[in-house]
Parts: sequence; C-alpha cells; structure tokens
Amino acid sequence: MTRETAEKKARELVSRMTLDEKIGQLRSIAPAIERLGVPEYNWWNEALHGVARAGQATVFPQAIGLAATFDPELIHEVADAVSTEGRAKYNAYSSHGDRGGYKGLTFWAPNVNIFRDPRWGRGHETYGEDPYLTAEMGKAYVRGMQGEGEVLKTAACAKHFAAHSGPEGVRAEFDARVTPKDLEETYFPAFEALVREAGVEAVMGAYNRLNGIPCCANEWLIRDVLRKRWGFRGHFLSDCLALMCMNLYHKVTPDAKTSAARAINAGCELNCGDAFLKLREAVDEGSVTEETVTEAAVSLFTTRYLLGMFDSSEYDAIPYSAVECKKHLRLSEKAAEESFVLLKNNGILPLDLSKYRTVGVIGPNASRREPLLGNYHGSASEYVTVLDGLREQIGDRVRLLYADGCHLWKTPEPGDTLSEARIVMDNSDLVILCAGLDETLEGEAGDAGNAFASGDKVDLSFPEPQIRLFEAASASGKPVVLCVLAGSDLDLSFAAKRFDAVVWAWYPGAQGGRALAKTLVGKASSFGKLPVTFYRSIDDVPAFTDYSMENRTYRYMKVPAQFPFGFGLNYGDIVMTGAEVMPGDEIAVRATAENRGEIAADEVIEVYIRSKTSPDAVPNPMLCAFRRIRLSPGESAAETLVIPARAFTVVDGNG
Repeated sequence: MTRETAEKKARELVSRMTLDEKIGQLRSIAPAIERLGVPEYNWWNEALHGVARAGQATVFPQAIGLAATFDPELIHEVADAVSTEGRAKYNAYSSHGDRGGYKGLTFWAPNVNIFRDPRWGRGHETYGEDPYLTAEMGKAYVRGMQGEGEVLKTAACAKHFAAHSGPEGVRAEFDARVTPKDLEETYFPAFEALVREAGVEAVMGAYNRLNGIPCCANEWLIRDVLRKRWGFRGHFLSDCLALMCMNLYHKVTPDAKTSAARAINAGCELNCGDAFLKLREAVDEGSVTEETVTEAAVSLFTTRYLLGMFDSSEYDAIPYSAVECKKHLRLSEKAAEESFVLLKNNGILPLDLSKYRTVGVIGPNASRREPLLGNYHGSASEYVTVLDGLREQIGDRVRLLYADGCHLWKTPEPGDTLSEARIVMDNSDLVILCAGLDETLEGEAGDAGNAFASGDKVDLSFPEPQIRLFEAASASGKPVVLCVLAGSDLDLSFAAKRFDAVVWAWYPGAQGGRALAKTLVGKASSFGKLPVTFYRSIDDVPAFTDYSMENRTYRYMKVPAQFPFGFGLNYGDIVMTGAEVMPGDEIAVRATAENRGEIAADEVIEVYIRSKTSPDAVPNPMLCAFRRIRLSPGESAAETLVIPARAFTVVDGNG
C-alpha cells in the first residue's frame, strides 16, 4: 500500500469521527471506536535489542554491542528477526483480544542519540559516539524492522530528537545549548539519514529543551527541519510525560492545557502521557483548531493503515513459534560473538586448555543474568551466564572453581567472599575474572532502581569492591583474563598493566555467556571494534552539562585516549597493504587485507577522512567508510570502499 493510499483511507475514516473521538486517538493509549470498527490500540512498544517488556523474546546484545560489530548487514538481520517476533506476538495477543501496552506494532526504537559523554547512563542504548556509524547502523535497524513489503512489517521510531545525551537526573528540566555547527555536524546526521534514506515511520521528541525551546513543542525542529528540509512523512510523538514536563519542570508554560496546545501546534501528533486530555479545552478556547487535531489523527491512522491493521497482510500468518526460535537464538549468539572487543592479549587467548588443570572463575558478573541484558529487554527462556558458557565449553577436560569474590558495588559486609576468591585463585592455574556493571548502575533515570538516582555514572572507576578483587587477582601471581560486561567506558589502567588479556563484552544478550566462552577457547573469533572512545579520565572531558563538542569524542578530543574509537584486536594477524584512492564519479579507497596469522579472524576495514584546508573542518580524521570481512589463515582480499559525498562537506559556524 502506498502512503498516498493509506493517507486517503485514513482521511476518510477520520472524517467520520467526532472531535472528542479524534482527540482520544492522539494519546498512546487510544480507545476503541466501536461504531467505526476501530479497535483500541496502545502505541507504546519497545524493541531496542529484541521485543521488550512483553514476555518471551530473543534477547540480542544491547545496542552498543550491536554497534561494536560494525556490521550493518548483521544488524539488518537482527532487526528483521525482532520484527518477526513482534508480529508473531501481535498476532497472538490480538487473537485473544489483548491490545495492551507493549503488544502493538509501533516500536520506539532505535535510539540514535550520540553517546557524547561516558557518564551518560543511557549511552549503551545507542550506537556510539560517531554520527556516521550511528547512521549506518540505525538505517540497517529501521530497514530490518519495517521490511520491504507493501505493508510495513513493524513501524520503527528514531529517538530522541534532538541533542539528548544526558544528564539523566535533570533531563525533564534541562536546556541543551547547542551551536548550529554542532547540530549539523553531530546531533542531526543520524536522524536525517534515518528519515531520508531509511524512511523511518516515527520520530520521538526528547525531554530536554533545545536552545530554550522544549523539543516536543519545537516548531523549528518538527516542521522546518524534519518535515520541510528532510521530507519526513511519518508521525511525531512525545517521549512519555515530556509534555507535562513543560509546565511542571521546564516552567515554560503555566499548565498542561497550554503545554498540549503548544505541542500539537508545533507538530507533535501523539502524546505518551496525559497532556492531550486537555486538548478539548484548548479547542474550545480557540488556542488549537479542530483542523490541527484532524491532521494529527490522519497522520496516526496513516501509519496504522500502512501496518495493515485494517486489512490482511502477508505478516498475519507469522506464528507464535517464531518467538525465540533456534534460528534467532543462533543469530543472537553470532551477534554477541561479533560484538566483543579484544583490548589486550599477550598471547594467552585463545585458551589452550591442555595447559590448565584447574580454571578459577571469579567476579560479580560471572554467574548473574543481569549483566547479560542491558535495559529495555524481553524475557528469555534461557540465560547463559559466563560461568554456564565456560562449563559448556570446557566440560570435563578442566576443573572449574567459582567464587563471586564481591558484590557488584556494595561495600564489604560480614561474610564477604573476597577470601573465597583468593582461595579459588590459589587453587587455579588460570583466572577468568568477570567484572563490570549492569542496568542498576547505568541506565535510564528512575527506570531500574539505579544505585545512583539519575542512572548516570559519577566517574569511570570500577566499583570499589571490584577494585579490591582486581588487586587480589593481580597479587595471586596467576595468569588473569578480564572479561568486562558493561555498556560504557571504565578505567582499565590497572587491568591493562597487570592482566594478561582484556575482553570487553558489553551486555551481550541472553546467549552472551555461551558466545563469550566459545570466543575465549577459540571456537569463535569474530571480534568487533570500539564504537566509543575509552577516555583515561573524566578530567579529559568537559562538564556533563556542556553540549559543545569541544574535546569530546575521537573527532574533537585533544588528549590521548585510553583506547581509541575503532580500536580492537583479533586472533589473526591481519595487515592492510596497497591502499589507494580511486577517483571517479564516486571517490573510493581500495586496499588489500591479508591474514598472516594462523587463526581465521574477522577484521573491520575503517576509512577516515579530514580536510587539511578548511578552518571549519572537524579537527581530527573522522570515519567515512567501513566494511567487516573475514579471512582464513593466509587468505587475502582486495576491498573497495566508497566514500559518501557527505564526508567531503564541512559545516561552517552558521551550521
């Protein structure tokens, strides 16, 4: 169905609604209109890395881990699997008359905000700090979610527009002051790409103000930039309760009625929250016209028609058996394998199990489910922890000993298990230390009972109990492999000096422990790259509330990184030779990759570009093309990567 046909049907349907019926359809919990055959519908569903919050689903690696794969083709495949499960669950729930929350076809993902500060608790929901990588991964996810048929498989949503990257604790009142240059160079490109190139069906406004104006009531953002300049044709919605924040916290309006009027007049068409309950009063007093309400309703029903909600479609036959099927579980495992980043390896990995009689597994993230997940996740029927995975892969060949050694973050109490971890290490030939965070330490404000109320980190340190465990592991004299399950930069200065290997595993999904264990023993060798800079210290970045890009991310930073964006080792010995620029209608770079090692391995070819002449250019070379390849020992491949035209543009001070 074309959008024109869907809009025509939507307009005809909406024309038969009363004003109150139309207003009712502009809230995320839209009531049924039985006389018109319109069923109730809840617009709120989540699919950040799998169908979330609605029961059983395949839990893929968190978005930041997906970004680390540098593999858009894989991300498309993941999103297609997610949308298949979303359709399967929608079909099943609808057949039982259940149209409640998290059971619809409109998924509020992906999050394409820029991870500009390593303290941001929600940073692991994003595809990292680089606008180009974020755009490429985001486009792949949207295309996989929405499909290529006549009917949208599901509807994706680009969020949170715009310039939304923490701090979490003040997001409901915060005013992000951003220059036109930084908007065009950093905060806008991924959204523009998802609109222009991927046809994303929805865009969600952010909680914060942008240069004084709330994003969900910002006519310049919604009408001028999104619709007129970029050609956005889908629907625009508010983040949940964001409209009420305008009067309660931003204090830019006196009451909810005024907030609702400002938002809908600016182009916000769907309200997650209660502010639009006041629209009837706004129409009655003349601050909102009925035509404005009508156009918003038409936009929303256009999406519902495009999803085939009032007609049959090819997706109606997707059975519930597609949920968490074997194919999707294997895909989740593969995605995890590609997401791991090898930060250090003195040759100990992959493990030669013939060298060890006893392996000690210690650390607070070794045997818990929580660090597999990140936030916005579904419920898996099986969770494979790191300890589970190692038990599977090592079997009876090597004795496994285990002790958590400490709590994730709480200070020691009587009965602390650090001494047990020391005993395990004393009796082991090798130590695998599993440390890091989980969504209770970095996440969304108020979403998961975070240890810090805002969900943001206060610094880059590991929690104190884990630091003591690190010191004990180093003092043991045994070889140590550190596996970190976390969604953002942490201080690895001690580990990088004292331990034999460091693997960054992110939040790797419900199959993550199996994938990590296979990687450690060499049954998998598909490492990824860092999609964010790992800074040495918080002192190396500006104040959290400063939205200037000065000295932020690899494109602008002036000091050395702990580990740079795009960094990652592998088990091969892959070298690039003969790189050359190939001019033509499209500028391309050609190079030959050769694996001179003894192990098959993946590599990501990364191309960076920098203007040497423009005073307005980004100061450091920036990513402009990449491709993931796999090479067997002794294999070589000539690869040609096209550089997009946008990479050759420079944004001046006026944006």
